[in-house]
Amino acid sequence: MRKLLKFMLIAIATIALLIVIFVATVYTVNVVASNSEQKQIQPYGQTVMVDGKKMNVLIQGSGTQTIVLLPGFGTAAPALDFQPLIAQLSPYYRVVVVEPFGYGLSDVTDKPRTVEQITNEIHAALSQLKIRKYVLMGHSIAGIYGLDYVNKYPKEVIAFAGIDTSFPTQPTDVMDTQTLSLLQTSGFYRFIVKLNPAQIMTPNVDESTKQQIKMITLKNMMNANIQSEAQLLPTNFKSVQSLQFPQNLPVIFFLVQNDPEIKDWIPQHEAQIQSSKYAKIVPLEGTHYLHYTQSKTIAADLRDFLNGIHLHF
Repeated sequence: MRKLLKFMLIAIATIALLIVIFVATVYTVNVVASNSEQKQIQPYGQTVMVDGKKMNVLIQGSGTQTIVLLPGFGTAAPALDFQPLIAQLSPYYRVVVVEPFGYGLSDVTDKPRTVEQITNEIHAALSQLKIRKYVLMGHSIAGIYGLDYVNKYPKEVIAFAGIDTSFPTQPTDVMDTQTLSLLQTSGFYRFIVKLNPAQIMTPNVDESTKQQIKMITLKNMMNANIQSEAQLLPTNFKSVQSLQFPQNLPVIFFLVQNDPEIKDWIPQHEAQIQSSKYAKIVPLEGTHYLHYTQSKTIAADLRDFLNGIHLHF
């Protein structure tokens, strides 16, 4: 019995030691890799100062009309994520991708990620760049921020285009940021990505750009701004429930044709534009990231829509 007990204790101690070594190795590899990747991330776009912090903005194309693109929640590198859509839009428009604080190459701010704070910062960045008239176009949660934005700055926004955008009464919960943050700081998120690279979604771009997206994702995941935004999701959605798109604002929605998760996805968006004088819904086959696979159709339909504005007003 004594020999058996001694063997069991040694076995337990060995297993515990191996677990400690494994956890320490995962953590150390993550720290070393993160420091190395920080030097490999290639800058893009330009920075503007907002509230004493640097906000990154990418501008491509030189058309007479401007389209401002806003990302969905947690999109690590918006300017790279939107590349397929930028490629389709930039021959005809000046395309401006704003990377809010905590996203892409922008700084992290200590301001809470409320709808009001986010929209004010985006507007401040555009004002710094002297961008006064534009189409506001956004993906996913940009439907919430965009709704607030178009009501705040009706003299600047000439149309709104949503890519599978959220609606104010959409069921929303506070995210479990603690678990995700622990995965990030411990290095286990990097370990999971190593085992399953598909964890990081990327558009159909070259391998170099995919690698940049991966590095920026690992850098930005669950930073203070993403955590704040995640915790404020229900509050932010509720804060715009009293708002509607202005009657005279042209609105076009590009929506997943058969959303598997949210009931009445298209009818809910139809209700958003029932009072609009010029509005359209374009159902498309695909997943939530429609700009990955449907950029050509989105760009063509948006051009037709914008060209038709003068016929309706």
